[in-house]
This record gives sequence, C-alpha cells and structure tokens, in this order.
Amino acid sequence: MNTPFLSIIIPAHNEEKRLPQTLEQVFSFLKLQSYTSEVVVVENGSSDRTLEIAKEFSDLYPTLVVIKEEQRGKGNAVKRGMLSARGEYRFICDADLSMPIEDLQKFLPPALENFDVAIGSREAPGAIRYNEPSYRHIGGRAINLAIRMLILPGLNDTQCGFKCFNARTTESLFNQQTLNGWSFDIELLYLARRKKLRIHEVPIRWYFASDSKVNAIRDALRMISDIFRIHLNALRGAYDSKA
Repeated sequence: MNTPFLSIIIPAHNEEKRLPQTLEQVFSFLKLQSYTSEVVVVENGSSDRTLEIAKEFSDLYPTLVVIKEEQRGKGNAVKRGMLSARGEYRFICDADLSMPIEDLQKFLPPALENFDVAIGSREAPGAIRYNEPSYRHIGGRAINLAIRMLILPGLNDTQCGFKCFNARTTESLFNQQTLNGWSFDIELLYLARRKKLRIHEVPIRWYFASDSKVNAIRDALRMISDIFRIHLNALRGAYDSKA
C-alpha cells in the first residue's frame, strides 16, 4: 500500500453540525493539491450522528478513513488517529476548522523545512485572530503564561488545535503519550523537548467559534493538574524510553 504524503486527522466528538462543512472544505482543498493524501476521522463517544455522517462521507471519498474509538477524550482520539495514519506528514485538525484549511500549506515542505513538530500559533508574528472576545483572549494568555512558567518556556501557543508531525516523530511521541484529555498537547511538546526535537511555531489565521467546547476555568484547572502529572511521570521514569 502506497504511503500518502499527507494525513489529516480530525478528532470528532458530537460534531454532527460542524463535520459536514469541514469535510467538504478539506476535500475541496485536497483535490487541488498535487500530493497524495488521506483524511482520518476519529469519532469517540459521541451521542449524536457524528459516526453516521462520517461514514456517509467515506462512501463519497475513498481516501476518508473513519475510526470509531469507544474511549472518550480528545487526546485519546488524536493518538488513535495519528498512530493509525500512514502519511509522511500527519496533521491534527480541529473539527471546527477555525483555521482556514489553506493555511495547512504553511506546515508542509517546501513552505516549511527541517522540522519535527510544527504547531499552529495564534501568537507568532504574522498570526491574526478574528472575532475573539477580549475576555477569551486574556484568559487564553493567562493559561499560556502558566504553561510557560510550569513546563514549556518559550512556546507561546501550545493549545491551538492545528499541529503537524512527520511520521518518525509521530511514532516516537505518540507511543509515549499517557494523557487522554485536553492537556495531551502539553505532554507531547514536553516529550519533544526532552528528545531535543525541532519545534516550529507557525503563524495562522484563526477565527473564534462562539460554540467552542472549551471551558476556560474547568480546563485550566485540569491542565495544571495534568502538568504536575507529567512532571511526576518524568520523575518516575515513564518517559525514559530512547524511542
């Protein structure tokens, strides 16, 4: 089986309203590209028609792979999709498509070379935020300040839902991932730093979605708890594998 150049992984929990438009945009974009590709939708624990909709689209698009994952948690869905994908480059894409799909080209050669992990950034020079309420921006920056102080100094936007990994890096990092919830990005980037991998922040255009599932206070508390779990894992030697 041929290896596609690009895999796009979309975690989807209760996304029956947003998923159809997202898939239409993704496949319209890929149709115009010269490289080979696949799209992997990982549905996990939905109570709506997310799985049925994804399967309906797979009848229309042969390069769409639909995975049903029983265990909930965005981190768990992303891990399953990334390790199931076959692409030379594997791109995590939020189902709300708050970043225009055209910006994906910034994460790939020839636009970006010599990287192991490329993370979408709403704070890097050249990034633009649209329609974001000031209270959400301030809250997000406060969360990032805590992340930089407690575990990842120098990274200005670890929680943006658009990230790209090459195949070798995917196997190295995701096989050591232990967090299945919202903070999985922090653990992966912490692991990448431990392995001295090349991390690049890519400025993107980002559109605020009023129906975002993020709860700033709840998720911030979970994130801080997870950061201490990561440090404890490190002390216990959980990340000592040379892979």
